[in-house]
Amino acid sequence: MMSLNNKTILLGITGGIAAYKSPELVRQLIKQGAVVKVVMTEAATHFVTPTTLQAVSGNPVYISQWDARISNGMPHIELSRDVDAILIAPASADFMAKLSLGLADDLLSTLCLARGHESNGMLTECPLLITPAMNRQMWEHVATQRSVARLVQDQIILLGPASGDQACGEVGMGRMLEPAEICEALIAFFQPKLLQGKKVLITAGPTYEAIDPVRGLTNRSSGKMGFAIARAALEAGATVHLIAGPVSLETPLAYSGKIFRTNVLSALDMQSAVMAHQDCDIFFSVAAVADWRASQMADQKIKKQHATDIPSFDVVQNPDILQGFAKNSINHHPFCVGFAAETENVVEYGKKKLMAKNIPLLIANHGPSTFGEDHNQITLIDAAGETHLGPADKLSLARDVIREVSKRL
Repeated sequence: MMSLNNKTILLGITGGIAAYKSPELVRQLIKQGAVVKVVMTEAATHFVTPTTLQAVSGNPVYISQWDARISNGMPHIELSRDVDAILIAPASADFMAKLSLGLADDLLSTLCLARGHESNGMLTECPLLITPAMNRQMWEHVATQRSVARLVQDQIILLGPASGDQACGEVGMGRMLEPAEICEALIAFFQPKLLQGKKVLITAGPTYEAIDPVRGLTNRSSGKMGFAIARAALEAGATVHLIAGPVSLETPLAYSGKIFRTNVLSALDMQSAVMAHQDCDIFFSVAAVADWRASQMADQKIKKQHATDIPSFDVVQNPDILQGFAKNSINHHPFCVGFAAETENVVEYGKKKLMAKNIPLLIANHGPSTFGEDHNQITLIDAAGETHLGPADKLSLARDVIREVSKRL
């Protein structure tokens, strides 16, 4: 899947040590299907060469406002007319200040002021995204924060910065996002904002029900589908609260500031977390919650004394988190979406669960063929019938699910 197919990105590079990441960013964007054009400031050429950027992008690199390769002598006009977005990475404190004040003394700053995008014979302002990169004290300085406030007011999109180790040896805010994160953020920018302003609650992954301090009951859920739903909801403009069982997955689009994560272990932990966050518009119950737990956990590890020893323990049923949540919804608000992983009769059992849980939409799949995998195929079941989606990668399916849910809100 290439998420930037048919997109042309103008990458602006300003002077800063983070410019060494720019060739890798170009490679990531091209891998996603984008055409990349590069404009550099003179200062940027001290950190990475135009030859390198031309080699990885496959296109000429522009530095000077007086570049003779543009036939009409106006590169600040021509270079933005056929691009879908301008991305500045890295964006130095100096460049951000100039941009916030409308100053234009080189090709890149002049191009940002004159940016325009032609579509269907109409000229509109080309989107501008910037990724700050600077020393932590430069980032925290009141002058830089004034620049940030003006840029945000002008509807320029800031990606980052992040906190971490810096080239100067200090640690703190100001570090540029990694190329993969910038690429993800750009992909998210182009997704339709179908859930703009919505609050979304999602459970993902398995639960773990302890039998003793070292053993427990669980399942093979990896959490990948739930995390894909979380990313797709963020891309669609939602604010997301992700409640995750024991999984080894990174929080999607964590740098967006629009996702909050709560880690839990058992079904009772997950139930408590869900019920504490009922103020949402949509609830995706994706987690594979264990149906049973031991009625009493052993204080110490249950020892095997003899080869014939077979321990036994009583189990009790865990609460049905989705059913309990749905009872509190009025006229299907919050809108509840259930997930069901089956081993047989997927659609038939899915329909029964839809009715039993009294929810407007249930998504069913064959569990053993998807647990831990990056691909899936699913069936959406509601009162109108079934819709089959896939096979496809889980993020593509998650985006399809978001589109289907937005139609039903």
